[in-house]
Amino acid sequence: MPTKTVKQQTTYVALLRGINVGGNSRVEMKKLRELFLSLGFSQISTYINSGNVLFTTDKKTETILTLIRTGLDKAFSFVIPVVIRDEQSIAAIVKAVPSKWQNDADQKTDVLFLWDEVDRKETLKEIIQNPDVDELSYCPGAIVWHVDRKFYNKSGMHKFIGTRVYKHMTARNINTVRKLVELMNAE
Repeated sequence: MPTKTVKQQTTYVALLRGINVGGNSRVEMKKLRELFLSLGFSQISTYINSGNVLFTTDKKTETILTLIRTGLDKAFSFVIPVVIRDEQSIAAIVKAVPSKWQNDADQKTDVLFLWDEVDRKETLKEIIQNPDVDELSYCPGAIVWHVDRKFYNKSGMHKFIGTRVYKHMTARNINTVRKLVELMNAE
């Protein structure tokens, strides 16, 4: 009797850009979970209201992105850019970030998840930064940006909004990204 091949399930997080910010582009997490279920994904959960959807699937990355983008377009009346990362890539990013880098009253540490068009180390050169206060590092799939809050007014972050790189990424603070790794490991 032939053995049946079981496809390997992988845990992913879909990072939606620009939803539920300042009362604009409202998306209910319940509706988002229902959408992902209708797309054939399993073990679906959301984390906070900013568009972090965890799920498992045996589908290929290109197929996953196509399904999600098409589903979002049909379900909502506005465009929602999305990037997906698997458990390994999220864990690698967190591992690359110094543990002393936090997002708290003294520090600001953001992870900029990059679209494919800008996902390369050379992208760091496109970002205006103040080398006296900004610390940026590239990890495949993301750029990590760290600054002490007391120097935030001197940071290049103020000049980042509206740039080409800004338009091709979605950001999460390091606390959120660390929590996503924890949740993905629990799946």
